[in-house]
Amino acid sequence: MLILANMIWGGNFVIGRMGVDYFPPVFFSLMRWIIAFLVLTPFMRKQLKNDWVTLRDHKRILLLLAVTGVAGYNTIIYFALQYTTSINASVVNSTTPLFIALLAVFILKEKLLAHQAAGIILSVFGILFVISKGSIEVFLSWKINAGDFYVLAAVFMWALYSVIGKKYADILPLLSAFYVSVFLGILLLAPLSLFEYIWMEAVKPVFTLSSIGILLYVGFLASIMAFLSWNFGVRIIGAAKAGVFLNLLPVFAIIFALWFTQEKLYFYQTIGGGIVILGVIISSMKSLSLMNHSEESNFSA
Repeated sequence: MLILANMIWGGNFVIGRMGVDYFPPVFFSLMRWIIAFLVLTPFMRKQLKNDWVTLRDHKRILLLLAVTGVAGYNTIIYFALQYTTSINASVVNSTTPLFIALLAVFILKEKLLAHQAAGIILSVFGILFVISKGSIEVFLSWKINAGDFYVLAAVFMWALYSVIGKKYADILPLLSAFYVSVFLGILLLAPLSLFEYIWMEAVKPVFTLSSIGILLYVGFLASIMAFLSWNFGVRIIGAAKAGVFLNLLPVFAIIFALWFTQEKLYFYQTIGGGIVILGVIISSMKSLSLMNHSEESNFSA
């Protein structure tokens, strides 16, 4: 289940890169979540009724989750994919656990251990290697793809979403909180999409068999199937062990990009991506053995 989730999410970068040729980014994100919301709605009536008091009492937290994880992360990723490759985006996105570790220090007051700091520094070097294409000249001249920095901004939004979710994991019911945050995200994205279309003069959406298939992929597989697969997988083996599986995401993204698109895998992406993943492993290795038993039954989306 964990492998399936990362396979779908890896494919999401490639599909997202293809999707921005058909849809402007805010509209793309809006349509993704409308599809997910419509698919979930028939199954959520009883769940919402049972959890309504808790959800109402934490409406501000749910709004924050909607801003960061639903509206913010996905929209910025789709915007970034207009300027960078799906391979680069997936490699930069693999720093997510490191951003979560840093934000956990400030928000959850967790301690940043020496091995975590070393992993973060190593991964930052890997990211700089990728976005500068392994060239000191490119880095010094600052001729760096802006899309890679947009991905970093998206990663920050997702890390913030994850840390907030972790803080309220024992309070908010997982599925109904996700459902409500999707609904709030739609309310946020709808006027932004209108603004994108009227004032930013975004390209008109193109609906073809291929583009509709893309929407169904991101709306059903990436938003619901991957989410459910990940959560069930985590419940079986525990959150600490499951975190290591996130390193499969850029691997799948690279495979799909090479298979289905015209993108090429460059040497600097291989080296930089390897450094990033090594940094993530070093950062989580010690905590993996320490947290294995204590987190066996806990997970926060």
